[in-house]
Amino acid sequence: MELAYLILPDCILVTIGWLLKNKFKFTAEFFTGLEKLVYFVLFPALMIRSLTMAPISFAKASNFLIICLLLAFTGLFFSYLLKKYLRVDPKSIASSGQCAYRFNTYIGLSLAPAIAGSDSAAVMAILIGFSVPIVNVIAVNSMAKHQGNNPLIEVLKNPLVLSTIFGLMLNFSGITIPAPLNATLAKLSQSTVPLGLICVGAALILQTGTQQFSLISWLVGIRLLIMPIVAIILAFIFGLNSISSQTLILFAALPTASAAYILAVRMGGDGRTVASIISIGTVISVLTLPLWIFISQQLFPIVP
Repeated sequence: MELAYLILPDCILVTIGWLLKNKFKFTAEFFTGLEKLVYFVLFPALMIRSLTMAPISFAKASNFLIICLLLAFTGLFFSYLLKKYLRVDPKSIASSGQCAYRFNTYIGLSLAPAIAGSDSAAVMAILIGFSVPIVNVIAVNSMAKHQGNNPLIEVLKNPLVLSTIFGLMLNFSGITIPAPLNATLAKLSQSTVPLGLICVGAALILQTGTQQFSLISWLVGIRLLIMPIVAIILAFIFGLNSISSQTLILFAALPTASAAYILAVRMGGDGRTVASIISIGTVISVLTLPLWIFISQQLFPIVP
């Protein structure tokens, strides 16, 4: 029951987003503007501040970087199997394959402090900081191949990639953000997670056809079941401490990011199938996230 309460505030915020869009008839233009605000302003501010303040050593950073690469390419490998074993439109596979390795940062940043406060929040920020450029490079490269766009240009224009690079540069250089600017970033950061979760709720599609059932089931299963198992294996292999291990498993168990839908639509992909994967995965994660948090606590207990 206690684990369910951890997820409940996020569920309420997601529900508020869905109600505003579907029952109170807030316009699509409103949420488009809100998504742009979160994506281009609030989330970069959160990333820069979190990465600048996180205690990152080069040794620790290198381990997390390798782990993030292994997780991303594991998801890519399983999504690649779609081409071999499922008879699905190549356009749908190119668009939805990213759902196997992309993750909902808003839910991750919201739940991480429940593990061990600021320590686990810092670990989550590092994982997100390293993974954002990796998964964006992979996803954009995959989509660009089918659209004829330059993957490098698409990646370099991504605000999440730019803010991650900037935040890590500040951290490693030892440059301190001036107090007034740091306070401004803090205020912007406080709005990121709740508004991001409301946007997630607004993007939910609770009714979907069965035409792509196999594709959707495969990718939701990879995201919510296989990736956390891989994270457990990596935590043992790299000998991570309890806080880092629990945070890594939580990170790997997150549902797919709504940014996957934005990328699919912007690059002319199958946005409807991607939206279904995100929606179904987000709803199911209400059950799977407490399960993986419980498993991580049993495997890697935090000793006071």
